[in-house]
Amino acid sequence: GLMAIDCPSTGIVDYRQVALSFAQDFQEAGGCVLTNFEVEDIEMAKESPSRSKDGMKYPIVIRNTKGEEVRCQYVVTCAGLYSDRISELSGCNPNPRIVPFRGDYLLLKPEKRYLVKGNIYPVPDSRFPFLGVHFTPRMDGSIWLGPNAVLAFKREGYRPFDFSARDIMDIIIKSGLIKLVFQNFSYGVNEMYKACFLSATVKHLQKFIPEITVSDILRGPAGVRAQALDRDGNLVEDFVFDGGVGVIGNRILHVRNAPSPAATSSLAISGMIADEVQQRFKL
Repeated sequence: GLMAIDCPSTGIVDYRQVALSFAQDFQEAGGCVLTNFEVEDIEMAKESPSRSKDGMKYPIVIRNTKGEEVRCQYVVTCAGLYSDRISELSGCNPNPRIVPFRGDYLLLKPEKRYLVKGNIYPVPDSRFPFLGVHFTPRMDGSIWLGPNAVLAFKREGYRPFDFSARDIMDIIIKSGLIKLVFQNFSYGVNEMYKACFLSATVKHLQKFIPEITVSDILRGPAGVRAQALDRDGNLVEDFVFDGGVGVIGNRILHVRNAPSPAATSSLAISGMIADEVQQRFKL
């Protein structure tokens, strides 16, 4: 490297443990966490809203694919890969659309982990929200290298050959992906090339650690980024808060996009969302 900024305070955490801690705090405050609850419908109760012991009305019904229901006064959604579809279910704006981008990581072999002593990040390309290939030590001692950024052919397409016809049709017909591809054709081809040929990714890694070779790495896990895209093919890089009109729309806040570093900044973001909830719902 020609030049770098040293940040001694940079650290790593096990974010699964962080999320579980958040869930425990929420439960201790009286909340309830439901998992595997695939939402199928969000609507106003057709009968008179039920009342709780404290006399509060719960006019909104959230129903899952198994027919189970949750009733509430207000709804805040942070649905990631499904944020546009959840917004549509509640009768709110479907745009911006979500386009899934898969990021494949490589793993540094155990005998070469000594080469990386901390997080190493490149200067990102200001035209894109992706960070470029970087070196990430993990809590278990492993070193992740990457990721790249390639179009996923399924919203939860964590593997290269995962495919969903519905998701692909949504991407092609309803989003501005075609315009994005034409505007950034060479970048997309380069990312696809790196995904197929490890040697291409290694060349980028060698800019920071020249000793790394193709024989030092293995293919690793992948993540999927829920990238918001407008109709003109522009990548949405800021927060998008969206509600709706009418009785149900006035009781819903959709958090449509939370750009990186959403996990690192989760507590600050939650404060901003809470402020937005108070302002919108006049609580």
